[in-house]
Amino acid sequence: MFEDTIISISTPIGFGGLGIIRLSGNNSLSIAKKIFKPKKGRQVQPRRSVFGHLYNFEQKEYFEEAYLTFFPKPRTYTRENMVEISCHGSPVILEEAIRLGIKAGARPANPGEFTLRAYLSGRIDLLQAEAVNDLIRASSLRQARLSFNQVEGKLSSKMASLRAKVVHLLARIEASLEFPDEGLRASPKQTEKTLENLVFFLRQLIRSYDIGKSLVEGITLAITGRANVGKSTLFNSLLERDRAIVTPYPGTTRDYLKESIRINEAIFTLIDMAGIERSSHPAEKEGVRKGKRIAEKAEGVLLLLDSSRRESPEDFRLIEKFKTKKTLLLFNKMDLPQKMNKTKLKGKTEQIPALDISALKGTNLNKLKKMISEFFLPTQEESEDIILHLRQKLLLEDIEACLIKGQHLLKEGYPEEIYVEEIRKAVPLIGQLTGEIRSDEIIEDIFRRFCVGK
Repeated sequence: MFEDTIISISTPIGFGGLGIIRLSGNNSLSIAKKIFKPKKGRQVQPRRSVFGHLYNFEQKEYFEEAYLTFFPKPRTYTRENMVEISCHGSPVILEEAIRLGIKAGARPANPGEFTLRAYLSGRIDLLQAEAVNDLIRASSLRQARLSFNQVEGKLSSKMASLRAKVVHLLARIEASLEFPDEGLRASPKQTEKTLENLVFFLRQLIRSYDIGKSLVEGITLAITGRANVGKSTLFNSLLERDRAIVTPYPGTTRDYLKESIRINEAIFTLIDMAGIERSSHPAEKEGVRKGKRIAEKAEGVLLLLDSSRRESPEDFRLIEKFKTKKTLLLFNKMDLPQKMNKTKLKGKTEQIPALDISALKGTNLNKLKKMISEFFLPTQEESEDIILHLRQKLLLEDIEACLIKGQHLLKEGYPEEIYVEEIRKAVPLIGQLTGEIRSDEIIEDIFRRFCVGK
């Protein structure tokens, strides 16, 4: 498919015990033989490592010991001839080998180009290609397991089954239209039942994106409250390091800080911000304005109140402001004498879970982490059918919309010729999801997120 041969370092840049150089293309072996010489008496054989030396053909000298493995097509990652050279993980050695490989006729690989070639050669589909990058970048073992299953084709198999069921349904309906006298008429009840089952499956998969997003991107939580209630102290305590400056004076935080933590394999992005309070200082005013905007956009809120002070109208206003969002109410400074009427404040909004904590002493922080996990993470039974990308979610929603419209037209008594057209629209959308129908813009966007060498 491709006339050129690509080369890249496949191990992370930096010092290490091992470094791997990868080539793919028809001329992989001939190029590799210019920069690698087997030890005397040894021959390159398919799929068997051979010991030798990296060779500088310009200066006619060896400069590193190495192993070379040749993988002949088509049983390779890209379905092209491939070569892997293993040597010490010295950036200088690896970069020199790449330079010589390019001099010998290879081209530097673009980000994700090895996987792109695997996709374009038909070895994997687009869902599997996305999962390859997810597996490399997995931030938890659960995400790694999900991504591995998708690399193995489990999600692709589900989509193939979905497509087959839609095509079979279309065939039944169209057969009754083309051959009305042959007794092939599709039962409306059977069609409706099939559509219900397909829509149910799609809804479950679409809902799973909330879990997938929490594993890959994280859930944003804004730590908010009045000035000097302990927001930065809580931020530092949850991170278990001093990231934010903490002083006893109000208005210390004038801009927001953002850091991520992992709780039960899910990622949470914490945002520490200026206290939501009136201020005369321009910098503080801007910090308050930013804080309000961030808190409104965040997926969840940790609302801190200082329980060592009496409740104020501003405390009630904050509770009122955030009661429609997913919010945890935290009564901080429980290590000090308590002056706040917590019962009165809780009575204003019973639907907001509350917890007494001491951000400074670390009291109840484990309970808080448990609450964060249980309250903000979407609930779903353990399943391998979880999607990790917005692209996938949006296409699944489009497929669902087509089937729901067909279902609606069927229930409203429209003829088969009308509702079959809506169902038919789902087939190319499934093709876009798996990459069977290609969009250059989408493909470019997916593969540019890959590292070079994969």
